[in-house]
Amino acid sequence: MNCEDAKGAKRDMKRFKGRRNKVKVRRFFYSLLVCLALVPLLSFGVFNISWAATAAKHYTELQFPPLPQVKLPKYERYKMDNGMVVYLMEDHELPLVGGTAMVRTGQRVEPGDKVGLAQLTGIVMRSGGTQKHTPDQLNEMLEQRAALVETGIGDTAGNASFEALSEDLETVFGLFAEVLQEPVFNQEKLDLAKTQLRGAIARRNDDPDEIANREFQKLIYGKDSPYARTEEYATLDNISREDLVKFKEQYFYPNNIILGIVGDFDSKKMRSLIQNKFGAWKPNPKLAKSVLPTVSQNKAGGVFFVNQPQLTQSNILIGHLGGQFKSPDYPALDVLNGVLNGFGGRLFNEVRSRQGLAYSVYGAWSPRYDYPGMFIAGGQTRSDATVQFVKALQQEIKRLQAQSVTPQELAFAKESTLNSFVFNFEDPGQTLSRLMRYEYYGYPSDFLFRYQKAVAATTAADVQRVARKYLKPDNLVTLVVGNQSAIKPPLTQLTTQVTPIDVTIPGSPTQAKN
Repeated sequence: MNCEDAKGAKRDMKRFKGRRNKVKVRRFFYSLLVCLALVPLLSFGVFNISWAATAAKHYTELQFPPLPQVKLPKYERYKMDNGMVVYLMEDHELPLVGGTAMVRTGQRVEPGDKVGLAQLTGIVMRSGGTQKHTPDQLNEMLEQRAALVETGIGDTAGNASFEALSEDLETVFGLFAEVLQEPVFNQEKLDLAKTQLRGAIARRNDDPDEIANREFQKLIYGKDSPYARTEEYATLDNISREDLVKFKEQYFYPNNIILGIVGDFDSKKMRSLIQNKFGAWKPNPKLAKSVLPTVSQNKAGGVFFVNQPQLTQSNILIGHLGGQFKSPDYPALDVLNGVLNGFGGRLFNEVRSRQGLAYSVYGAWSPRYDYPGMFIAGGQTRSDATVQFVKALQQEIKRLQAQSVTPQELAFAKESTLNSFVFNFEDPGQTLSRLMRYEYYGYPSDFLFRYQKAVAATTAADVQRVARKYLKPDNLVTLVVGNQSAIKPPLTQLTTQVTPIDVTIPGSPTQAKN
């Protein structure tokens, strides 16, 4: 990175942090006002804290009322003439308005020889300015208002978001609309973003957790799968500004977007503002639905090892291909997670507490919306306990299939799941985001409530049935990142063949090809 790149990166980061800090300060003062408003109530005994502190002698004596029924806040959904789907949810608690646009695209649709294209498009769409405002002008206008406009493209979706005070809504929403419709993909900002990604490639082997997660996904999905591949120096060199422009032109159309807005606004006026800023945006009538990449398990089992001589402990992951949220067995599998995982779960009680093999241990069936996720278990342990730790994980997975869960385990898992249900609706923005995701991935809007009912109806027999059906102890892929010389007994105690993985970073950073 040359001096100008370094200065540009620091300047952009300073502006970003400045905007974030102003928003945090603003929220702090709103919270402070709420607290001050409570002081008179406390003084006059409306909330009798001393009584609450002395009434219960032991935690087993605490009495809690039934959880209130969760209901969706009132919202409005409509479709514009150009095909854009819009969700509006008013919330007048604070003078803030925020919104998100979900775009049907993602890193999984980029070409294999240009991995990083979608991510760069998402970065430079915002950082590169618009046809009406340079990057510096855009940053300054937002900074003056403590507002945010951000864009990004993840594995399965693109997104653009904004946040503003109610009084600045029209201005900030206008900038948000510009970024979505009229980005210029400034070449200097593209060069800077590529330099930053090259830096991330150079550092990617610094963290053993990152190594383990990255390489485990390659073992499960395959190194060339869109769900596991990583950008390299060579793939970044293949990406030009024209590629970003073409990628944007391929997917960013109103009939390929779901827009959701929540906050302190009048819905009638908001509809008018949306029409004013997005109504003239032409749809693409020939827009084709992306064909999702096929998924199958790359390795049917085996033990794999990444040697990192500097480590004093081993990072371990074991698992196999999983499923999707829409599976009718997902609620029972989530209860199984509660039996296996977390404080009070079997892994915690047996592997951590009784055997003392790890401070952190976990295991869960982790599905995805529209492609198979993974069943994954793991943790960190000292080098000389590596083999024992892996065997303990394997044993607990097999025990789920062999032994029915106890009534106490079932009750604990179900209650934990159902009691946490309310946290899916902590604020209107979170609720609206969930509604948008369900529409984006083709799920019913009441999916979460159906899930809640199914969890409540789950039995011990259901848990054992799904454990036997979905968990594959004989097909577990085991990955260890650790110090080979310190692992005693060696990994050959687990299998006769241990496959080494080379994590050497191919190539070297070169000057960007424009």
